Amino acid sequence: MIRTHTAGSLREGHAGQQVTLAGWVARRRDHGGVVFIDLRDASGSAQVVFREEDHAHDLRAEYCVQVVGQVRLRPEGNENPDLPTGAIEVVAERVVVLSESAPLPFPIEGNVGVSEEARLKYRYLDIRRQQVANAVRTRSKATYLANEVMHELGFVYVETPTLTRSTPEGARDFLVPVRLQPGNWYALPQSPQLFKQLLQVAGLERYYQLAKCYRDEDLRADRQPEFTQIDVEMSFVDQDDVIEVGETLIRRLWREIAGYEVPTPLPRMTYADAMARFGSDKPDLRFSQELVEMTGYFADTSFRVFQADYVGAVVMPGGASQTRKELDGWQEWARSRGAKGLAYVLVQEDGTLGGPVAKNLSDEELSGLAAKVGADPGDAIFFAAGSANASRDLLGAARLEIGRRCGLIDESQWSFLWVVDAPMFEEDGEGGWTAVHHPFTGPKPEWADNFQDHPGQALAYAYDMVCNGMEIGGGSIRIHRAEMQQRVFDVLGISKEEAESKFGFLLEAFKYGPPPHGGIAYGWDRICMLLSGGESIRDVIAFPKTASGFDPLTGAPTAITADQRKEAGVDAKPKVEA
Repeated sequence: MIRTHTAGSLREGHAGQQVTLAGWVARRRDHGGVVFIDLRDASGSAQVVFREEDHAHDLRAEYCVQVVGQVRLRPEGNENPDLPTGAIEVVAERVVVLSESAPLPFPIEGNVGVSEEARLKYRYLDIRRQQVANAVRTRSKATYLANEVMHELGFVYVETPTLTRSTPEGARDFLVPVRLQPGNWYALPQSPQLFKQLLQVAGLERYYQLAKCYRDEDLRADRQPEFTQIDVEMSFVDQDDVIEVGETLIRRLWREIAGYEVPTPLPRMTYADAMARFGSDKPDLRFSQELVEMTGYFADTSFRVFQADYVGAVVMPGGASQTRKELDGWQEWARSRGAKGLAYVLVQEDGTLGGPVAKNLSDEELSGLAAKVGADPGDAIFFAAGSANASRDLLGAARLEIGRRCGLIDESQWSFLWVVDAPMFEEDGEGGWTAVHHPFTGPKPEWADNFQDHPGQALAYAYDMVCNGMEIGGGSIRIHRAEMQQRVFDVLGISKEEAESKFGFLLEAFKYGPPPHGGIAYGWDRICMLLSGGESIRDVIAFPKTASGFDPLTGAPTAITADQRKEAGVDAKPKVEA
């Protein structure tokens, strides 16, 4: 080793020892004839003092150096209690520049605002920043813990293929041309779903994997085209068994990394209850402000806007004091979400109701309105009317926005719950049905015999774990009987020929005594983001892409040459088998 100690490990007990350090020049301060630098390595930093200017005159930020010197206690009054090494400093006797640094594209030290594009382009410099490095290390620790927990629970780690066949799983596949078979393509897996079910047929009974997944979908701010999930599948289990494993994993992670004891068993809320009360299938329970259904209240209204299948409301505390510009801003906010607007009533300090909607309501409707929704003088009441799904979605988003704007969310709090009993199917907009989860999700036991007769009411044997308003994991008990699987395909409009084409290898395996099985997958990037206190999953991915899927570091994706295109067989037509 070219060093005897790491910079962050030095303490008062090292005083008087000669040490050799190696790292980067984090900060430099000149005080007359004395120069101070903070020398940083992966363990932290230590202050180095140069008595003679000629030792340090060439050192610049992010030079990589070796320093030989003696540890001493800092002079009284110069200690830094905020640093683990704040009681000591190293008096340099010799300095070797191991490599120089070009002028930096942005400062490494301090909280200077830097664009995300610049941070990602120079990600190797960005990771030198303590906050970013800590997030990467938190992810590493979480990974070790997850493997430890799953091993203790008797799970077998299995790596499933990254090059596979295209199967419909809700998003577009990333496709890879096959040079040796021109015109044919692999697909990158959206998840290991089918393979982990095959492993249950294979009799492994308890499988898990930290799996890379790929989805070519329209990207949002906190999505990545490639992401990681911890994938779990178990045989001979019911919902409670899978939930217990999931809680064991999460409890261990939060205890050892966040220092928080997750109270288990976690509360459970039905999907229908979550949507009715919070307008979301991943409700944030760190604040109240529940939705109030007003459909019955306005059953006989003459106000045409409220003559709808569903009318709901949510209260904004203190919202009546908003300016006209702020209230108009809510309309723009609603329109940006695809709604026509957000109706509102203002409860004045004297209890009277104002605003454009109030002028259209009867005296009877006005007299009981505030009490019905739980509004106090000074509050604003926001309304949505129309189809239940769209209206609840709008009110649920408004609830979260109210929570943020009014400071109602306790950011120091952890809120976990399971959302269960989601619908098995949803309308596809073309007169048919699509699976809410995936086609292999089983129905709840009470729906096992007749889900095909009532697809709009049938409930799935599925469960999602929610933390602070984010879905961090989800799974289901799978279908393992061919007859039930065919009934699901019939509801989805998938013919036997189409099912054989898309899922033939799985259906073939299911002929050979498949066990009852179920599982769950956790979004690993999101869990690590929460544990590290980040705001985006990009904070815990070493080399992430932007929201548009572009990689500023490597410039990917890039065009390919005509020769590459020809060699890969991109334009080749597949041979027709005899």
